[in-house]
Amino acid sequence: MAKEGFKKHIYRYKRYYVYLILTIVSLVLPWIQINGNHFFLLNFDHMKVHLFFVKFDMQELYLMPFLLIMLFLGVFFMTTLGGRVWCGWACPQTIFRVIYRDLIKTKLLHIRKSIQNKQTPDKPGTTGKKALAVLIWSILAVIAGADFMWYFVPPEDFFRYLQNPAAHPVMLGFVFGIAAFLIYDITRLKEDFCIYVCPYARVQSVMYDEETIQAVYDKDRGGQIYKEDERTGVSIGEKLVKSKKELLSIDPDAECTYCEACVRVCPTHIDIREGTQLECINCLECADACTKVMGALGKPSLIEWNSISAVKEHRRPKFLRFRTIAYGVALTIALVALFWMSTTKEYMLLNINRTAELYSIENHGKVVENAYVMLFQNTQNKRHTYYFKVLKKDKTPFKEIYIEQPKKPFPLNANKKVKKIVVLATKSILSKDTTRDTVIPIIIKAYAVDNPKKIVVYRKTVFAFPRYDYLEKARNK
Repeated sequence: MAKEGFKKHIYRYKRYYVYLILTIVSLVLPWIQINGNHFFLLNFDHMKVHLFFVKFDMQELYLMPFLLIMLFLGVFFMTTLGGRVWCGWACPQTIFRVIYRDLIKTKLLHIRKSIQNKQTPDKPGTTGKKALAVLIWSILAVIAGADFMWYFVPPEDFFRYLQNPAAHPVMLGFVFGIAAFLIYDITRLKEDFCIYVCPYARVQSVMYDEETIQAVYDKDRGGQIYKEDERTGVSIGEKLVKSKKELLSIDPDAECTYCEACVRVCPTHIDIREGTQLECINCLECADACTKVMGALGKPSLIEWNSISAVKEHRRPKFLRFRTIAYGVALTIALVALFWMSTTKEYMLLNINRTAELYSIENHGKVVENAYVMLFQNTQNKRHTYYFKVLKKDKTPFKEIYIEQPKKPFPLNANKKVKKIVVLATKSILSKDTTRDTVIPIIIKAYAVDNPKKIVVYRKTVFAFPRYDYLEKARNK
């Protein structure tokens, strides 16, 4: 029964499944396209952003603040709820270390004795195997660097650029630069990256509370191994006992066998029995080790994935509390706002600028003209023909103002832009103010002639009408 319980509760294999799924998703996702659009692509080459298989122009980056807000709120929510669960279950650093240390060095090349012992050095006399391990990882690091680049340069462009590498040194520099960092990081820096470099470990402590889910040693059952500050109850980093015999002399009911399997298996080289530590990445290797040892004795593990309060009070953790609810509500609001803003996406872009001349009076005062510089951009993957209309503030047709130039709709190829000099004119008397020129608000409705319902934008601007007495003078000349 104990062995069956161990198999059911082992976390290592569950993590491996998560690692495999995340690896497949990260490698396959850049290749998936819907109508030529990617799930996520920040393409600086073509100045486009693809999000949820919708393409946005760089001028439409009003969505980026929502993405950043969601990112930070997601980190806060995840950390408050599950501690450094990202670090142990999804972080590329952790996944890469498992591939290199446990798969390549231990299982494949037998440089290390066992994945259950991460504290001992490599076997002596394995220099050649170590070089082979680094070579294998270097190949994987280049693939990882290319995969990272595919979220900035789509694979279809990436492999086309590889045919002429001399013309794309920046792209190749990034790929090999990332690969070089990963080689150094995974083979030399190792878990020191998690402990000393990663900023996430530094900020997580302010997000923890007594109900945060983490790897917790039950000292009430196992016994107190480390001395604690009498005032705060926090470990001072000094062992109270150094053997099972000493532990039993202080606490005869202590269940910890002092096998230290939890210490040997820890990738960040900590002793979970000391209490909550910033170095803990919630990989739960220690829980698996303790489950195996205590399971052989017919007892449950002394290390649980639980909250400190829940372990002390022998209950289930409280997932719904003020912090998690607040972060959850804020995250939901940001997500709804993101989707709402994404539905307002414009399928063409239009910028309107007025010329230096406010207006011109033509045909002896019978016509007033306003000139504009309009930049039209086709953000779609197919050619469209564009034109526009002049509307009032209530979006009804402004019949008194007509389009003098251009007279006809004009074509624009896919992902191209064109600058047009647009002249609007009127033969009507729009104002009889003799004290100043009149600025009349108008709306320009630009649209694709072949798809006017979907590809349409509205832009506000003004039509300047001269003082009435100036107009009269021009007419009387």
